[in-house]
Amino acid sequence: MSQFSHLLGHGSPPAASLHERIVSHPLVAPIASNPVNVLLFFVLLYHINGLLPAPLSTLSPKIIKARHSNLYSSLPPEHPKSTVWMDYTPKTLAVYDGTGKKEATEPGTGRPEQGPPRILLSINRRVFDVTSGARFYGPDGPYGNFAGRDASRGMALQSFDEDVLTPLDQPLDTLEDLKPAERKQMLEWEQHFLGKYPVVGRLVE
Repeated sequence: MSQFSHLLGHGSPPAASLHERIVSHPLVAPIASNPVNVLLFFVLLYHINGLLPAPLSTLSPKIIKARHSNLYSSLPPEHPKSTVWMDYTPKTLAVYDGTGKKEATEPGTGRPEQGPPRILLSINRRVFDVTSGARFYGPDGPYGNFAGRDASRGMALQSFDEDVLTPLDQPLDTLEDLKPAERKQMLEWEQHFLGKYPVVGRLVE
């Protein structure tokens, strides 16, 4: 009887198709009813997919090898030394002349300096660490008299004589009497040093 009623169009309606059930779902219906919502839904899926980690099958062999190595869980044998910015007076700068005879301290810590003596010099109030150029600015170097001193006037005049250095108990050299060509020469040396040595501070009274 139930089969006969179904053939005549009576009885319970046929079960909804899978598509109809999905479209009528409370979460899907608001999206499916509006084409704009459908477009926004696919845009959202695209961005979410970009946030997911890529499967290993899509990565290059080098990346796969790196992910399975110990490279990301090991520490380097030695971290590079950080640069501490400091203000130096002529007297505190003079300690860093590369001789090691004066008691130098590590910047920012006050502890005795470790390793080879650092060599600092100043040009135009910038203090440069020229330790890597010790063969030029160290005690036995041709420009060793600039170590631990303000070399501005010497660079401007292209002179390495002692009389171009301001005594440590005198005010800083204002360089006001330099001629334009001499000042230009000093600034060119400053730019040269900026491209070669780290700036670690400034020279102050």
